Formats: sequence, structure tokens, C-alpha cells
Amino acid sequence: MPEEQAKTKTNTVAKLSLFAITWPIFIEVFLQTLMKFSDVFMLSFVSDEAVAAIGVVNQVLMFMFVLFSFTAMGAGVVVAQYVGAKQPKAVSITAANAITINLLFGIFISVIVVVFRHPFLSLFNLDPTLLAYADIYMIIVGGTLFTQAMILTIFSILQATGATKDVMYVALGMNVLNILGNYVFIFGALGFPQLGVTGVAIATAVCRVLAVVALFWMFYRRIEVRVKFKDYIQLKKEYVKKIMGIGVPSAGEHLSYNTSQMTVLVFITMLGTTALATRIYAQNILMLMVVFSMSMSKGMQIYIGQLVGAGLLDLAYKKMYQGLKVALVVAVVFGTTLALTGEHLFRIFTDDPDVIALGAVILIIGALLEPGRTGNLVIISSLRATGDAKFPVFIGILSMWGISVPLAYVLGITLGFGLIGVWIAFMIDEWLRAIIMFFRWKSQKWRGKVLVKPTEEAKGA
Repeated sequence: MPEEQAKTKTNTVAKLSLFAITWPIFIEVFLQTLMKFSDVFMLSFVSDEAVAAIGVVNQVLMFMFVLFSFTAMGAGVVVAQYVGAKQPKAVSITAANAITINLLFGIFISVIVVVFRHPFLSLFNLDPTLLAYADIYMIIVGGTLFTQAMILTIFSILQATGATKDVMYVALGMNVLNILGNYVFIFGALGFPQLGVTGVAIATAVCRVLAVVALFWMFYRRIEVRVKFKDYIQLKKEYVKKIMGIGVPSAGEHLSYNTSQMTVLVFITMLGTTALATRIYAQNILMLMVVFSMSMSKGMQIYIGQLVGAGLLDLAYKKMYQGLKVALVVAVVFGTTLALTGEHLFRIFTDDPDVIALGAVILIIGALLEPGRTGNLVIISSLRATGDAKFPVFIGILSMWGISVPLAYVLGITLGFGLIGVWIAFMIDEWLRAIIMFFRWKSQKWRGKVLVKPTEEAKGA
């Protein structure tokens, strides 16, 4: 390719700046986090027990999310590369196949969660009060998990095509409806009965159903080549293989993480209700700190995927470092701020002095942990966007189960450091993986993993 043509191509693709892709994702991730935050905040008016119970259920449900999130992740990467390669028909077929696969997975998982909810909950040795809260929440929210499967899939597809604002608008609508639903059911406002945990579950389920309807409408407005009904019915091996080639290894990493988190959660339940409630509150506060990192990782996955699809591998290599630097700076600033205001933040949720004191220490450790987690999120998403999905899984499983879980038990239970020891184990795990991922990107072995070849139109763009 002549030098002038290569320069024009680079400039054209680079117009899709990382900032333009990421800022709506930042709002969307912030709103998703705010939705969880508002659930915990409003449930704190019911009791610390209600918060602890729903925290346990959500950990189980997060584990289930992984079983269908892999299709969404795989579809997002493949769609982004096809967008960069300027193959709109392939984008539509990939999207249709992913939606069908995840709808079937979602329905299956919903049934499994409801039918086997008692064996799942029995793993955590909850007292009768917590178990009653957890049971009803799992029936309502777990039974409608297939809607979350659809939300994740269409979110990923729309974002990969560049329609990140649409996803942001849906997330905003879900937040408004969720907060309103929580308010009327928890406090009995506007003539509604006070349903407590049951009301929160109903509000969550209704929001998700309405979001699915809105997302399908947006999907058909934004897709360049209209998806036909037969595209949903006829799964094509070429596209399914690419989706699964990225999604399955990526899901392996997430599955390993959530399984390890559930295992550590069992350790935390051995420490008592104070430690369990502190963990739930701390995670929700710390989620405010990772919003930007998560947004950057999503944005990087889309941006790097499109650059790679267009054949701009050198530019993709440089852009990852630029994105990582920004994410790390923000993580350090946010982490320090939360660590310095820890006690005040915990008083928003509880008056228990033991929870407040323990939580303040956890936030200090969280500030040290966050740069490591940020590195993981951004670099692994970039590697996945190129097609290099297997290596992060191998390292992730090795570190989570070889370091995080056993070290959490030793420090937290055996040596008696409790929740503080558990968080120190998390910190060591995140930093080790971040360093390994950094050198993986630097090695540029991902260049041989690209899934899609650019068309002549994309080459000359």
C-alpha cells in the first residue's frame, strides 16, 4: 500500500476516537453501578440482614451471568472486527446468531436457578432470616435471568457497531425505573404495599423486561443490513465458531473469577454477619472506583477490535498504552479519594461502628488494589479484541486458584486477619496478573490471532 493511502486509512479509522466511543460507555457503566448501589442503599433501610442476603444471591447470579455472557463478549469482538473490515452483512448474521444462542442459554439458566435455588443457597450457611430474603429474591430475579442475557448481548452488539449512546439511554431508563420501583415498594409510596426485598426483586425484573423491548427497537434502527427472521433460526457454523472462539475462553476467565469469588464468599460467611455486610457495602463503594476502568476496557475492546479489523495493528498497539495510562491515573485519583473518605461513605449505609471501622480499612487496601485491577481490565480487553483470548484465561485460572483463593483462606481464616486478609489476597492476585498481561501485550504475539480480514473497501478507507 502506498504511503499516502496508508496515511489516509489511518486518519479515517482514527476519527473514531477512543474518547467518542468511551464516554457513553462510561455513563452506561456508571448507571449500571448506580443501579446496584441504589438497591443496596434502599435495602439498608430494611436491614443489614436484607443487604447481606441479597449480596449473597447476587454473587450466585453473577456466576450464572458468565454462562451466557461469553456469547455477548464473543459477539462484541467479532462484530467490532467486521465493522472495521466494512462487512455489514456479516455484522447482521453474527448479531442474529448471538441473540438466538443467548436466548436459549438464558432460558435454560433461568430454569436451573429457580429449580436448584435451595442447593445453591445451602452452600452459604445462611441463618433463617437471611435465607427467607434470599429465596424470594432468587425466584423473581433468577427466574427472569433470560432478559439479562438479551440485555448483555444487544448491549455488546450495539456498542461494537459504535451505537454506544443508545446503550447509555437504555441504562438511564433502567435506572430511573429501578429507583422508582424500589422507592414505591420499600417505602409503600403512591399507595403501593411495602414489599421490602420482594419489591426490589419485582422492580429489577420489570426494568429488565422493558429494557429488552427498547433494545430490540434500537437494534433494528441501527443495524445497517436488516436482520431477517431466518437469520435467527439458521445458525451458521462460520459465525458461531468465531463467536465461541472468543467467547468460550473469555467466559472461562470470568467463570473462574466468579467461582473463586463464591469460594472466598464462603470463607467470609465463616467470619460472621459483620464481615459479610462490610464486604457487600465495600464492594458497592469500590464499584464507583472501577467505573472508569470498566468503561475504558469496554471502549478499548471496541476500538482495538475495529482497528485490528481494518488491519491497523501498529496503531492498535500504540492506542492500548495511551488508554492504559489514562485509566491508571484516574484509578489512582479515585482510589485515594475513596480511601480518605471511607468512614463517611460507610455511614451512608450503616450506623454499626464495627462495619464502619472495618470498611474504612478495606477501602485503603482497595486504593492499592485498584491499579492492578485496572491493568487487568484494560489489557485483557485489548488482547481479547485482537483474538488473543486463551492466554489471559490460562493465567487467570492459575493465579486465582493458585494465589487468590488459598491466600485468602490463609490470611483471612488461618492467620486471623479476617476480611482485611482476604482483601490483601485479592490485591496480590490482581497485581500479578496485570504485570503478566502487560508483557503479553508488549510481546505482540496477539498479531497472529486476528479473526477477520479487511475488505478492499476497508483497505482503501
